[in-house]
Amino acid sequence: MVTTVRAPNPSPMTLDGTNSYIVDCGNGKALAIDPGPDIESHVERIVETASAQGLRIDTIAVTHGHPDHAPAAAILKRLTGAPVLAHPSSRVPHDADLPLSGILRVGARDVDVMDAPGHTFEHVVLYEPQDGALFTGDVILGEGTVLIAPPHGSMHAYRETLHRLLEEFPNAKTIYGGHGPPVHDPRAKIQEYIAHRQMREREIVDALADGGTQTIPELVLRIYGDDRTELWPAMARQVLAHLIELEDEGRVTADEVARAMTQRESTVMNPHIDGRFDARSASVAAEELGASKRIDVLHSYRLLS
Repeated sequence: MVTTVRAPNPSPMTLDGTNSYIVDCGNGKALAIDPGPDIESHVERIVETASAQGLRIDTIAVTHGHPDHAPAAAILKRLTGAPVLAHPSSRVPHDADLPLSGILRVGARDVDVMDAPGHTFEHVVLYEPQDGALFTGDVILGEGTVLIAPPHGSMHAYRETLHRLLEEFPNAKTIYGGHGPPVHDPRAKIQEYIAHRQMREREIVDALADGGTQTIPELVLRIYGDDRTELWPAMARQVLAHLIELEDEGRVTADEVARAMTQRESTVMNPHIDGRFDARSASVAAEELGASKRIDVLHSYRLLS
């Protein structure tokens, strides 16, 4: 049985809040997945919810280190004594590494662990086969799509992860994403995500074919339009992720533009976090958008024949 405890941290980046999960693993033991942001009352709810079901939290697993998923692990460990497990490359303080492409034993259940880079390079997906429960963190959400923002995210790695999910978990019954409601047709959702990335790549390639050499701000305005200015930086990072993949495949090349960016170009290329979010939401937005990597040099892109 899987129980969702949603954190009280709604924002444009977290939808209705981060989903923390309690998984009944038998023998009175529970696996807690993604304890969430460092909100003490939320962590207390996780413990109380498990206790009300006659469960003791035995193990804490973190899908990735973003500030809306991982910081509460330390609080939950303090309250329960349960060890924290995370990706071997994770900067989240943890007691042991999750066994990538291996099995995590909790109570009477075996939980599959899959290395799932793309959204971040230290992301994992967990699968509990008895209930067919696939815990995808920010690889797949209950609604909407996922932001892939260089330098901490990779479109090529992300698309490979989606294909692996499709191939390796054909019996999954429910996707429990990091945000949004459960997904009850996992295969269709994964295929939808794959198709979405293929569509966006086609739009970029078609735009370059029609317009010759273009910058990322030009591609953003051409593909997405100019009526959602607050989303321009997220759109730009998505386009950049696709262009990096296309460059790596030898399909696109980039040349540095020998002039400074205009104010509008800089607004498109670089997230402006201050004043738009509260402190907690700002830290999430900065991580999700790769805001630590400011882009001050403009490049023009063209297709290679």
